[in-house]
Amino acid sequence: MTTPRSSLPSFLPINEIFHSLQGEGYFTGTPALFIRLQSCPVGCPWCDTKHTWEKNDDRIIPFDAMLNKTVDADTWSDTPLQTLVDYIVKAKEQLVVITGGEPCLYDLTELTTAVLGMDKRVQIETSGTEDIRANMATWITISPKIAMPGGRKVLMGSLYCADEIKMPVGKPADIVVLLELLKTLDEFAQDRPELIYLQPLSQSPKATQLCIEMAREHGWRLSAQLHKYLEVR
Repeated sequence: MTTPRSSLPSFLPINEIFHSLQGEGYFTGTPALFIRLQSCPVGCPWCDTKHTWEKNDDRIIPFDAMLNKTVDADTWSDTPLQTLVDYIVKAKEQLVVITGGEPCLYDLTELTTAVLGMDKRVQIETSGTEDIRANMATWITISPKIAMPGGRKVLMGSLYCADEIKMPVGKPADIVVLLELLKTLDEFAQDRPELIYLQPLSQSPKATQLCIEMAREHGWRLSAQLHKYLEVR
């Protein structure tokens, strides 16, 4: 089902669209269509998509040129939502992942509603530092970015909306930060996400072992970034 053109007047800045497997969290191993939006103010030092941080108008390219990108670049397409919806409805994948950059800089209500209207699932991957504006049936994955150079704070209201929390872990101090965050969330609301994933930074063996040990201790799960082991996008 395609949403009527008159109801989708807005635009979204898209860095790239690609077909792959979801390699992280709850949907690991699921074929997915990824939509990567441009712009992110968080500034994670380990970020592997730094080309999405800035949204410079002189880097705008046509939608078709964006689809045909073969290398990471800071070029992006100012794409009408209807054009995007028309592309998604033709995709074979039943999971659509909206990522970034920081996708929650934008109101994603119309887009997520349109995708759900196609009988597909839609997932947003966010840092939790922005308000989440999306259809309530959207699967929300928050990878909390705390004390990053951009100075953004994780919002308890956004964290409460999460279906899963996926914590990047490089050292024991990251576990302490996660425990403090969950404690604060427990004080904020009675219910919180039950799915807690630990994701080793840069596939480090030391970080991976730490994640396994902490998952055992706390009843959490490991997110091992399957796509990187398979060497796919």
